[in-house]
Amino acid sequence: MIDPFGRRISYLRVSVTDRCDLRCTYCMAEDMTFLPKREVLTLEELDRLCGAFIGLGVEKIRLTGGEPLVRRNVIELVRSLGARIGTAGGLKELTITTNGTQLTKLADDLYAAGVRRINVSMDTLDPAVFKSVTRWGDLGKTMDGIFAAKAAGLAVKINAVALKGVNEGEYDRMLTWCGEHGLDLTLIETMPLGAISGDRADQYLPLSMVRSRLREHWTLEETDYRTGGPARYFTVKETGRRIGFITPMTHNFCETCNRVRLTCTGTLYMCLGQEDAADLRAPLRDPAVGEDGLRAAIEAAMLRKPKGHDFIIDRRQPAPALARHMSVTGG
Repeated sequence: MIDPFGRRISYLRVSVTDRCDLRCTYCMAEDMTFLPKREVLTLEELDRLCGAFIGLGVEKIRLTGGEPLVRRNVIELVRSLGARIGTAGGLKELTITTNGTQLTKLADDLYAAGVRRINVSMDTLDPAVFKSVTRWGDLGKTMDGIFAAKAAGLAVKINAVALKGVNEGEYDRMLTWCGEHGLDLTLIETMPLGAISGDRADQYLPLSMVRSRLREHWTLEETDYRTGGPARYFTVKETGRRIGFITPMTHNFCETCNRVRLTCTGTLYMCLGQEDAADLRAPLRDPAVGEDGLRAAIEAAMLRKPKGHDFIIDRRQPAPALARHMSVTGG
């Protein structure tokens, strides 16, 4: 699949549910209204859609949420997709982004199904701050999940959203901790998606500033390492691990965008930062359409993929850039 700007689309992010067992302050409102179950695709329908994308050249799929592992029987979808890894014209990689709360139960099953690498969202090493940021979270439970994943053979990368005045004093400590436990770390700028209770201008911390501060204590070596996502990686000489920076605000990474996002309702967003979307649920559930028609609908959507997003965080613009919460499209 080639978009209008010559970019090859090979990466599909699939939000299997909008539900989550946490309520992170930068991601969701505390009192969320979730989708009626009748609007959510079945796991079989999600599998069929993923199969259509794979047939059109998608090589990497990341399952996200909400929290993907709270979806009932989600491991069946993981097994089905995992069976396509390494087959002719199939997937090269299946990954998951999770908050870690379910990993003590599911890490072994994920590995057995073909997952080899996961991202775990953990913004702080301070239990009190973790509780404040996630509203309902328990840092110990997330850490137990991380260590269960490592024991199962999964490579774990920690994702931390950089939040001014919340965790900005912790990045040295997090780099040390990740080095001690053989983990990579990615820092992410907060994005103006969905109405939240706080002011995003108060949360926003440019990662260019963070990187400069880190270089006062760490040697960050340039690397050409890539995972197919938007992060720019450096090797931390002192630990031998990697640190990545995802900078949708300070450095628009759209010129190399190779991904699209599918929600649990069958809505395809060609760009995280734009509202234009394609309804794939209708052709998916129309028996008259068939597989060829479904693929044609996907290919038509690719022709509408925009050049880039237009994120802005500004006190003069109090409303979020998009009303859609991050949990709807899975980041």
